Amino acid sequence: MFLVHCQQVENLTEEQKNEFKAAFDIFVQDAEDGCISTKELGKVMRMLGQNPTAEELQEMIDEVDEDGSGTVDFDEFLVMMVRCMKEESKGKSEEELAELFRMFDKNGDGYIDLEELKNMLEATGEPITEDDIEELMKDGDKNNDGKIDYDEFLEFMKGVE
Repeated sequence: MFLVHCQQVENLTEEQKNEFKAAFDIFVQDAEDGCISTKELGKVMRMLGQNPTAEELQEMIDEVDEDGSGTVDFDEFLVMMVRCMKEESKGKSEEELAELFRMFDKNGDGYIDLEELKNMLEATGEPITEDDIEELMKDGDKNNDGKIDYDEFLEFMKGVE
């Protein structure tokens, strides 16, 4: 898992790295070794309105502490930031999917029926056949009740991504 995040760190822009370096430098200004310990991390988290326990702080450090020093150096900090960015984007896409579901569910009954699916797909302007629409409904409607509920919709959309 660490390796995956390392590869994603390489994809950061210079601007992002510079911003993270500035933040890192602020975090470690009182640290003797130039690394973030639970003490510095706790201070930062409290500034952000969080109140993690000592154990939670240690867990956060352990997750990215590749060299086993018990502290976070700049490279490890970048991995931590990539993880945070990834978590943030996950929540956002869930919100976007909920919004998309509400757009399909025109009558607001909590389901997308064949007619709603057809109307929404036709509204995109893309050429689509009745067979295509029925096939999509079949793929999305896992319990075969003739409509797609929110959980089925999420599951279907995960397959699309």
